[in-house]
Amino acid sequence: MINEETLKKELSERILKNFVSKDNVSVEDLVEDAKVDEKFIQNLTLELIDRVKLNPDITEEELAEEIIKMSAQFDNDDNDDESDDELDDKDAAQIKNFTAAHKADILIEALPYIQEFYGKTIVIKYGGNAMLNDDLKEKVMQDVALMKYVGIKVVIVHGGGPEITQFLKKVGKESSFVSGLRVTDEETVEIAEMVLDGKINSEIVTRLNRRGLRAVGLSGKDAGLIQAEKKLATVYEQGDKFKVDIGYVGKCKKVDTRILEDLISRDYVPVIAPIGVGEDGESYNINADYVAADIAGALRAEKLLLLTDTDGVYKNFGDKESFISTLTANEAREFIREGIISGGMIPKVEACLHALNTGANKAHIIDGRLPHSIILELFTAAGIGTQVV
Repeated sequence: MINEETLKKELSERILKNFVSKDNVSVEDLVEDAKVDEKFIQNLTLELIDRVKLNPDITEEELAEEIIKMSAQFDNDDNDDESDDELDDKDAAQIKNFTAAHKADILIEALPYIQEFYGKTIVIKYGGNAMLNDDLKEKVMQDVALMKYVGIKVVIVHGGGPEITQFLKKVGKESSFVSGLRVTDEETVEIAEMVLDGKINSEIVTRLNRRGLRAVGLSGKDAGLIQAEKKLATVYEQGDKFKVDIGYVGKCKKVDTRILEDLISRDYVPVIAPIGVGEDGESYNINADYVAADIAGALRAEKLLLLTDTDGVYKNFGDKESFISTLTANEAREFIREGIISGGMIPKVEACLHALNTGANKAHIIDGRLPHSIILELFTAAGIGTQVV
């Protein structure tokens, strides 16, 4: 079960964002508001989720009425603990701003999504800057904890390219490249496996377990989860296209989901390092976006979420007004052909398309640099990224 302090902090931050966008109240005042109302956040949220679990068919309107009543009751209980004489004018103004209707609003917005995703499987590809920034690491772990708390089945696939590069430099291992693609020899893939499976995977599992979850670290080699084969790189030179062997870089040949299904059924959170095993037992380093897509498809996941270092897809990257919040599979393929989607965004969109083609319901590209990007994408009407359907 999620740590209560984590839940209160998460909801406080979401309420702060809600207030700033609506009322232009200063962040400093809202922080004080949140401190005053921690008891409300704790009591109302726990009771709300209990009621949703007991009556999953409750309508938004019915719950809204209950929340308002609950809010008033909790507010009355809190106010009984201190007299009006003990509140100065600033405190009184803060409490007035932090009204029951405002408190209920953010929870009501999340309710339909909590109901929709309850019991569903969501695969998260965790990578980019969210893996390198300690504060963002904690925000991601909070999001995963909240998802589990409201009944979502979570599977995490992580990358680790920058950390592999750093470790190679530390040990004096020089990397060679073909048209910008790293050649992964036997020694390099051993180092990649050590960093991905031994360091990064272990850290993610530890952070989740500290939050009361039951996370289990896996490599794609465990229980034959990811059966891999060599992936030849496509290289373009002087107008010609070549296939080049760049070593122990692979692609998923088959995903055996039995170990994942067993862990998920027992309420564990599988955390997967993108290393696959070949027919002769050799290790292959695989792009984490594609591993996440293969796993999302094989599990017939409700959603695949790719955490990246960009907002999502733009029709014209230089024009922020051209941001695309929803992209159909046909549009995505056409935009790739036309060059509208280009560069590093191509493999991410292709991963989304592969997930959809193999069984996932929807795929999302979201900015992992934004705190609580997962929750904002899942539990708000507008979302923050690009969904591919």
